[in-house]
Amino acid sequence: MALKSNANTIIIDQLTERLRSLEQRTRTDVIVICAPIRFGLDSIVRDALESIPDKKRMISVVLETGGGYIEVAQRIAHALRQHYRVVNFIIPNYAYSAGTVLAMSGDAILMDYFSVLGPIDPQLPQGDKMVPALGYLEQYDRLIEKSRQGILTTAETAFLINRFDPAELYMYEQARELSISLLKEWLVKYKFKNWKMTQTRKIRVTRVMRVARAEEIAKALNKIAKWNSHGRGIPMAVLRKDLKLIIEDFGSDADLNASIKDYHKLLQNYLATVHHDHVVQTRNDFIALGRSS
Repeated sequence: MALKSNANTIIIDQLTERLRSLEQRTRTDVIVICAPIRFGLDSIVRDALESIPDKKRMISVVLETGGGYIEVAQRIAHALRQHYRVVNFIIPNYAYSAGTVLAMSGDAILMDYFSVLGPIDPQLPQGDKMVPALGYLEQYDRLIEKSRQGILTTAETAFLINRFDPAELYMYEQARELSISLLKEWLVKYKFKNWKMTQTRKIRVTRVMRVARAEEIAKALNKIAKWNSHGRGIPMAVLRKDLKLIIEDFGSDADLNASIKDYHKLLQNYLATVHHDHVVQTRNDFIALGRSS
């Protein structure tokens, strides 16, 4: 046990060394969030941010998450902005759903050809499991449309009565609207702040144009039918082409690419070896958040 503990300490020290190297490469502070966006993570991130000494004006967030609660993503974004004027997100692997919402709060998003974001499908608790809100609403709307057309089967009628609760529907609708409103607010305030002229026609960009563009992106990411799956990854090329989002390709910078991959590969190996599920790390803190069964 002592040998295993010593080995873990050595690996954590190596992770910290690689994180510091990434800080030097980006000229920012760095925080790593590798965890589902659940209640409690916001407090852990806040404490980790507060413990960073001699803060710079910029921070890079290395984010890997399967998603979670929009409200928690909102609180993490606010905590980041409390301490830093510029927030950049680095996605070495994936950031789905609420993770995509959180990434959209950044001034810049860095990905490579392998990285993916996801459709914005807020997850909400239903019993002992998490339910993707948009999938629930999509199914409800489909059955209501069949009812309107008079083609709802007896089995579907029973399913509609037994499975769909008006209070839950309202909660899911509110989660969807919150995700859209946050994207509109954050994209306009941060991601689009330097968007002064249109690329092709060279027209001066107004606030109305920024808001309209942000709403277009938010609604596109909320169309579950467009992406077919809550967990479907949307790569950098599609984000750039279909959504016209400016995504920086860290893979085009050999040194930065090496720094990100060296850290991320060691972190994944560490998590697999010690059976930890999730981690938050800064140069001062390494917080393991759970163990796999």
